[in-house]
Amino acid sequence: MALFDGMNATASALTAQRLRMDTASGNMANASATRGDMVDGEWEPYRRKMVTMAPQENQPSFASHLENAERENTEGVQVTGIVEDQTPFQTMHQPGHPDADEDGNVQLPNVDPLKEMVDVMGATRSYEANVTVFDAHKAMKMNAMEIGRG
Repeated sequence: MALFDGMNATASALTAQRLRMDTASGNMANASATRGDMVDGEWEPYRRKMVTMAPQENQPSFASHLENAERENTEGVQVTGIVEDQTPFQTMHQPGHPDADEDGNVQLPNVDPLKEMVDVMGATRSYEANVTVFDAHKAMKMNAMEIGRG
């Protein structure tokens, strides 16, 4: 076991949670953007983005997870990608809008501010918990160094 494995695993989780917060903030900022991406020559509203994560070392069975834990081999988490939410866009009847279709309907982004706030709160709590783990790990290392000197 390397000296900083636990700290590295926690640091990877901090990075992943920060990306979750940034992605949710971007979703909120674009919650009313009727022009996000050009698809087949036409503008499409902004699509909500989501962060996907996985353990850095994929292990197929519980036994291998247990064996890994017994060896105290912590790998952390990695962001596997940022994917677009494929739920349908919201539609609003607004005939004067520049992006309205011939019936006067405007497609709006599939961003739900409530979902985004819940995601930000979850990411924030996870981030705070990982900061606590990191600080505890650091304190244990410092105590071990003091004991070793004395």
